[in-house]
Amino acid sequence: MIRFENISKMYEHGRKVVDDINLHIREGEILVLIGPSGCGKTTTMKMINRLVESTTGKIFIKGEDISQLNPVELRRNIGYVIQNIGLLPHMTIAENVALVPKLKKWDKNMYLNRVADLLRMVNLDPDIYSNRYPNELSGGQQQRIGVIRAMAADPPIILMDEPFSALDPISREQLQDELVRLQEVISKTIIFVTHDIDEAIKIANRICIIKDGKIVQVDTPEQILRHPANEFVKEFIGVNRLQKADILPSIQEIMVRPVTARPSKGLAEAIVQMRKQKVDTLLVVDPNRKLLGKVSVWDIHNNFQQEEILLQDVLNPVIYKINVSQSLTEALQIISKHHIAYLPVVSEENELLGVITRSSLVDVMAERFQEAESGPIIEGGAILC
Repeated sequence: MIRFENISKMYEHGRKVVDDINLHIREGEILVLIGPSGCGKTTTMKMINRLVESTTGKIFIKGEDISQLNPVELRRNIGYVIQNIGLLPHMTIAENVALVPKLKKWDKNMYLNRVADLLRMVNLDPDIYSNRYPNELSGGQQQRIGVIRAMAADPPIILMDEPFSALDPISREQLQDELVRLQEVISKTIIFVTHDIDEAIKIANRICIIKDGKIVQVDTPEQILRHPANEFVKEFIGVNRLQKADILPSIQEIMVRPVTARPSKGLAEAIVQMRKQKVDTLLVVDPNRKLLGKVSVWDIHNNFQQEEILLQDVLNPVIYKINVSQSLTEALQIISKHHIAYLPVVSEENELLGVITRSSLVDVMAERFQEAESGPIIEGGAILC
């Protein structure tokens, strides 16, 4: 979605605030930029909408070099939320939210409907709030308006520069929850700047930690908590958080070897394999171990009389799976919510790496607790799905 290639920003006297950054921001993710004051995180974000111009390097949005775009048009297609909100005091809430759609010459009914929908999205009744002015709203309500104003013209990218830092702790917590909920609905690409590591862990799909203008580590909150890149990251995260992260094992520790088959396998062969390995379902993979689907014993039973039928002919999609970079908590939620016996674990390229089963969860968690009580267990084994 957004790609930084060798981006640097240098100010007077050769002071370099961003130093040769290479970064790929994925479509539909919340990427949090975080680091100490003066590390270059806000400068990095502002280069996306060209409020700050890079000294060297290029930034691409969907493959297009933004230096070749009209900066005004670029900014109208990127939402922007700032710390002090920036609502225009002489305009009503509806007028504030509709500002960019009006500049883009949307039809009046279209942008008024959009305003009403967005207000409802953040639990503000449009009949009550549309005609109010900013000074009639609380700080938390104003910040909600700031967020939906950035969404008003339906931009694919939203930049958020420490938007909640001036709020009281309760309002801040509520807006963090609201942002996570909204993202599930709108699926925008959000670049969020903060100095608060707890906020980053709560809202981010990935966190980019910056120090002295350089990227130190980019990864999911789970991986950063478990595998900090260096002492700086450890100190920045804090020892308490690292200790908490050790309570649950990682997905890699829990997953076991899956029972797989090729799509060209016949149904009789598949039944023999199922009996031998005591499973009722086979995960079907291609030669590169890309997960293609699954076949249950019932799928085979219903088609067994047709000798020419192969697994690829009775293949069903795998609805629930989890990326290896996600947390065990997320895996547990999926297993519990959907009452499934096993959960395939895949890479970013959909390569099947393993499965999490109820048995493997019990084995590893029991081992963890026994180790905590009396030292390591000597025996133990993985149970296949």
